[in-house]
Amino acid sequence: MEIITNNEVQMQELGKAVARVLEEKDSVYLIGDLGVGKTTLARGIVRGLGYQGRVNSPTFTIMNIYQSNPVVYHLDFYRLSSNDIFDLGLNDYIGRNGISIIEWPESGENVLPEEALIIHIYLIDDDYQRERLVRISAQGEHYLQKIKELGKIVGTGS
Repeated sequence: MEIITNNEVQMQELGKAVARVLEEKDSVYLIGDLGVGKTTLARGIVRGLGYQGRVNSPTFTIMNIYQSNPVVYHLDFYRLSSNDIFDLGLNDYIGRNGISIIEWPESGENVLPEEALIIHIYLIDDDYQRERLVRISAQGEHYLQKIKELGKIVGTGS
């Protein structure tokens, strides 16, 4: 599924739509360059799950926990290796109670579940002030169903 967003508001609205198809124990992997909108999308997901407080990038804290419904574990693996993730016990939060949103999941390919909702965000024309291409895919049958549901919500039909 591919969607174009034109601004931060649309990216957050897309996140709210994604939130509608998520359930406890789901994992969402956000992939894209620095500053492309991963945290903005995560903010929309968390807001869509009912959390109204501040939603920040976990770049320096590694993990933020949001008391939404269900709880969200927002993780950022930018500075970590698979060994770091395992040693810090961060993998204990993934696929358990709550929803895991992981930025830079490439760093944890050896310790993260294979099945997840995968969201790639791309700059269009290498311009940070312009629209983004959001490509949503799935690993696993459970997440393929999520994409079908999401397609109905956002009106792509795919």
